[in-house]
Amino acid sequence: SSAMIIFNLSSYNPGPFILVGIPGLEQFHVWIGIPFSIIYIVAVMGNCILLYLITVERSLHEPMFFFLSMLAMTDLILSTAGVPKTLSIFWLGAREITFPGCLTQMFFLHYSFVLDSAILMAMAFDRYVAICSPLRYTTILTPKTIIKIVVGISFRSFCIILPDVFLLTRLPFCRTRVIPHTYCEHIGVARLACADISINIWYGFCVPIMTVISDVILIAVSYSLILCAVFRLPSQDARQKALGTCGSHVCVILMFYTPAFFSILAHRFGHNVSLTFHIMFANLYIVVPPALNPIVYGVKTKQIRDKVIHLFSTKS
Repeated sequence: SSAMIIFNLSSYNPGPFILVGIPGLEQFHVWIGIPFSIIYIVAVMGNCILLYLITVERSLHEPMFFFLSMLAMTDLILSTAGVPKTLSIFWLGAREITFPGCLTQMFFLHYSFVLDSAILMAMAFDRYVAICSPLRYTTILTPKTIIKIVVGISFRSFCIILPDVFLLTRLPFCRTRVIPHTYCEHIGVARLACADISINIWYGFCVPIMTVISDVILIAVSYSLILCAVFRLPSQDARQKALGTCGSHVCVILMFYTPAFFSILAHRFGHNVSLTFHIMFANLYIVVPPALNPIVYGVKTKQIRDKVIHLFSTKS
């Protein structure tokens, strides 16, 4: 039957999707866009300044700052994959997004999220080596090893998220194309399909959760070992210095994982969490940590703080 064949072809390349924005707050979209754009500009400027400083300053060419620059790049991807499109929905009413566009946005949002998690784990390992065996730090974290770590975590994140794309392309979308969200994310799009999406739910929920939980466990182990080592240090001064470098990292870790777990669990189990709140939270999530990370590191890390002050005092 030709009708069936045509239906099959059209289901593989569905028409554009409609992104609603924040359901229930449509009339406030213009106003909600203002703080969002400000936070986004802070995120872009902060991360670019951080990347600039780490690139030009010889003293910041250390493994810790290399991972930090990678975190800044990933944060730029995370926020830029979502915020500009969201603002165009809020301000221009540009609610349509093509199916390939939707898949691309979903891939980059999920990829940068999982990669962020892996970078935080790499940074915890870096701090562990620096504090627990400082004399072997340069022999363990050689440029070659760092490249291996970077390629490894980038490839891991890619392999985890790529199946999401194929899990969505195989679905037929014959009911509705309206996504009650400001951006495309895997389960949100899958829920529109008129087919069994249990594998999407299973894969989309279990795999990122297992990845992120394993990262969190490894980070926790690193920090437990770090704390043990720090409290064995002889002088108060050495202790404070060691805790100082870790303090900023712990801040960033908490800022990243607390909302992440909340968001994932609310999505899965929070049937009484209002959709408006959930979507609002999901939006803050892709823009607030990227804006705060450079600030936290800038304020907490003496090397960066001094360079920022120098950068702005020479200009004025």
